[in-house]
Amino acid sequence: MGAGMAPRITRRKDFVMAAAAPAVATPSAVVQARSRGDGDAARIGFTVTKKLGSAVVRNRVRRRLKEAVRLSLEGALKRGVDYVFVGRAGTRSRPFSLLIDDLRTAIAMFDRGGGAVRPPRGKPSRPMAPRGAIGTP
Repeated sequence: MGAGMAPRITRRKDFVMAAAAPAVATPSAVVQARSRGDGDAARIGFTVTKKLGSAVVRNRVRRRLKEAVRLSLEGALKRGVDYVFVGRAGTRSRPFSLLIDDLRTAIAMFDRGGGAVRPPRGKPSRPMAPRGAIGTP
């Protein structure tokens, strides 16, 4: 953690809980925000999926996100909230000033009560057939 940086999210459990929270998608990143319900400092996490490319590409995307957050959002993050910044393909090529604008816009949407709540991931549940029904073992 560098000087002036918010505490980091490091445990997988915290990333998973943030993934189920409201999110705002911008051209350069997806921002997920989960209220922890305490008054502690905001925590931040960064993630980039393997589908974006090699480790070199993913690390470059992650470094750009970290620097954009460090330069522009430190004072704007609310206490008691976990923020996860998810890199997208646009993060790599988007001009840095627009990347910063995208992140500020996403955080402002959360401040206004915005953010889309996504349905749970995975296969949709289907009702179980009653025992003895045709086609069940």
